[in-house]
Amino acid sequence: MPPVRPMLAKTAPEIPPGPGLSYEPKWDGFRCVVFRDGDEIELGSRNDRPLTRYFPEVAELLKAALPQQCVVDGEIVVVTEHGLDFDVLQQRLHPAASRVAKLAAETPASFVAFDLLALGDRDLTTAPFSERRGLLQSILDTAPGRVHLTPLTGDPALARDWFTRFEGAGFDGVMVKADDQPYQQNKRVMLKVKHERTADCVVAGFRWHKDGAGVGSLLLGLFDDQGGLHHVGVASSFTAARRKELVDELEPYRERALDNHPWRDWADSAAQAASGGSMPGGISRWSAGKDLSWEPLRTELVAEVRYEHVQSGRFRHGGRLVRFRADRTPESCTYAQLEEVAPAELHEIFGAAVAK
Repeated sequence: MPPVRPMLAKTAPEIPPGPGLSYEPKWDGFRCVVFRDGDEIELGSRNDRPLTRYFPEVAELLKAALPQQCVVDGEIVVVTEHGLDFDVLQQRLHPAASRVAKLAAETPASFVAFDLLALGDRDLTTAPFSERRGLLQSILDTAPGRVHLTPLTGDPALARDWFTRFEGAGFDGVMVKADDQPYQQNKRVMLKVKHERTADCVVAGFRWHKDGAGVGSLLLGLFDDQGGLHHVGVASSFTAARRKELVDELEPYRERALDNHPWRDWADSAAQAASGGSMPGGISRWSAGKDLSWEPLRTELVAEVRYEHVQSGRFRHGGRLVRFRADRTPESCTYAQLEEVAPAELHEIFGAAVAK
């Protein structure tokens, strides 16, 4: 019975070889544990937030794809001809039922299954992963479409090929699982190998930490070919000591910062509200009421930032500050430095899953 806490993963720097290991692509979507009991389907999220009302088309698909009683772990994704689109997926979490129905028709989601936790009256969480995977493969009906069994291999060379070849399609990396591993709720017993690289960014502002005792995050920008500075994300996750140090390091850039700031209009609360969350200080339904106000800085400071990958011109996840670069000019911080990976053909992974 719900809720079930999904099994988690810890980060590894590279794909490990070894006997008794299996490898899967890491999907960029919403983690979802599916509970089916007859005609009842519940889609549970990683944070216990019910997803059923936001993805009614997925619930209907799973009625045709799953046996009458089971619990399945997987991922909800939106697949386009250009790859997995997390931005479109996020738009599906809308409070209005009419909007949910409209988006379900226009941008239907898919489900990728990768683990089986229960079948009938049997609790499978104590069974080894190899047994759970075999049973999942035997009971999952992918014929209706948009329901898929994640690829699996025991070959680390093929896993490394996936890691490189399918990044352009929006995959996060590779998951590594021990074949004899039971399903352990809310424990980091799997491994994940994710793409990471660095870029030099303009530090255009910052937000105070929620405890008010230091800098919580740096607002980052990159220049386009026309010289416009775009907000590409943040660098965060500082230690308490580092948050306090950053206050002093950023102080010289705060004086008269708004005078010629390229994001000057974004400091206006009315403009923030109208932006729907696209401005650094804007409030959107994703912010959950958090204070996203920010402090401007003169755009003179350059930071080297570690990031995973870029989607829609922004860092897909929060970046990490490596160091400040006094040897770099802000003008050199352009999109041209970002590594671009040609989109992979999605059918190489899971057939004709392109959303129509």
